[in-house]
Amino acid sequence: MDLRPFMAAFPTGVAIIASLDADLRPWGMTCTSLCSVSLEPPTLVVCLRSASPTLAAVRQHGGFALNLLHDGAEAVSRFFSRGDPHRFDAVDWHLPVRARGPHLGTDAHATADCAVSSTIPIGDHTAVFAEVENVVSRDLTPAPLLYGLRRYASWPASASAVTEEQR
Repeated sequence: MDLRPFMAAFPTGVAIIASLDADLRPWGMTCTSLCSVSLEPPTLVVCLRSASPTLAAVRQHGGFALNLLHDGAEAVSRFFSRGDPHRFDAVDWHLPVRARGPHLGTDAHATADCAVSSTIPIGDHTAVFAEVENVVSRDLTPAPLLYGLRRYASWPASASAVTEEQR
């Protein structure tokens, strides 16, 4: 059975998970399989292809940066979904002090630095549970990038305004 058509009907936000390997070389990939698990401690789960060099880097480094993309970063999402090993040569990124992986400041509206707490292999993927250590939020203009029905879209403009109460 092919699960992809079913999951394509479930729209989600788009992120780039990024880490460093043992030689401090950056690795990353597009990720839409992520979920909040716990608020205390703040924990999330991302699901990565088990054969991915990004997963290997996440395991070696013990952490990663999860970059939530804005709607101007569709090209970056597409680029990181391919296997180009030099993808970080083509994007603006930086590594702040104590960051767990590369931050895509130009293309992300928020980035979370996460420390791996456990991994569980499941079929051809691995669920990576990680505790969020730090969150950097930027302006929500442009809006978050969404993906569903095999298409990219933007968060509706009327829903983009975030009040202080909602933060």
